[in-house]
Order: sequence, then structure tokens, then C-alpha cells
Amino acid sequence: MKYILKIFTVLSILTINTFDAQLVVKNDTLSGTPLSMTMDKKIGDLLVNIEEKCATTITNNSGKSWSAGSDSSSNSNIPKINVPEKELSQAEICRRNPRIMGYKIQLAVVKSNEEAREVGMYFRRRFPNMKVEIDASLRPNYKVMAGSYLSKQTASSDFSSVQKTFKEARLIPYRVFCVEAK
Repeated sequence: MKYILKIFTVLSILTINTFDAQLVVKNDTLSGTPLSMTMDKKIGDLLVNIEEKCATTITNNSGKSWSAGSDSSSNSNIPKINVPEKELSQAEICRRNPRIMGYKIQLAVVKSNEEAREVGMYFRRRFPNMKVEIDASLRPNYKVMAGSYLSKQTASSDFSSVQKTFKEARLIPYRVFCVEAK
């Protein structure tokens, strides 16, 4: 009998605390997509109140009205919503920034331009599909580099095959032409 009383008490508590749910359809503020959700009417009313408070303009002590994107003479109460830019495709990134930070395989650092050219020619014979570049910005030293990569992950397969021939090869951060990079 005790257990039946406890179950009855629990059931009565559950029935007392039920709420009337309603289907609420709102439009997403960023994309305008309709969102459907089930919620208590009281919660829906609270959300409407909060949204109305957000849509009002703020006035400071001097009586000037401050609203996003409008001057003080405008009576518009509509706030300006900043929509974040969509994620850019690789082509759009390349169009905006033709040279970006990526990676190159540094084959060697040598003392003369002739040595750098020899290393480059040796590399081209072994890897004819990869581009070789000589960087003379560290004169009197010259860097011999190969490939252009957007990330370490895209460089990993070429890097492992190059490292078999060039033991001193390393992957270094370097500015690359976006359209050439893998």
C-alpha cells in the first residue's frame, strides 16, 4: 500500500507541474529561415518582451538618440543587424589575397647562387612536377625551396617523399601564391 501511495503522489505532482505548450514559429534574424519550436506560452511571451526591448533606441542624457546606422535626426527604431560574412571559398580567398601565408619545403641553404641552381636542377630531375624557388633574401646564403602549400596537411605527402632524397629538408612557413598552392 505504501508503494501505491508514493506512486500516486509522484503522478499527482507530475500532473500539477505540466504546462501548456504551443508551437511557436519565429524567423531566424540572420538568414530569415523559419524556426519552429515548442514552448510554454509564458516563455514565448517573455521572449517577445526581450526582443521588443532590444529593438528600441537608447537615449543619453543630452537627448540625442543613438541607434545603429542612423544619425540623430532619424526617427527609425529599427536596429541595424550586422550579418557575419559567410565562410569564403578558396577561390574567393585567393581573389582577395593573392599571396597568403602557407608552407614551402626548404630543401637546402647554400652559400652561393651557383650551388642553389645546382640543387634546384638536381631536385627538378627527381621531382619534375614540383616548382623550385631560390630565395636570395638571406645573402650571402640562398634558400632553395620547393612547392607551395596552404597547410601542413596538404604538404605532408610531398614532404615525406622529398625527405627521402633531401634528408635536411624541412617544412617552413612562407608566403605563397594562393592559386599555385595545394
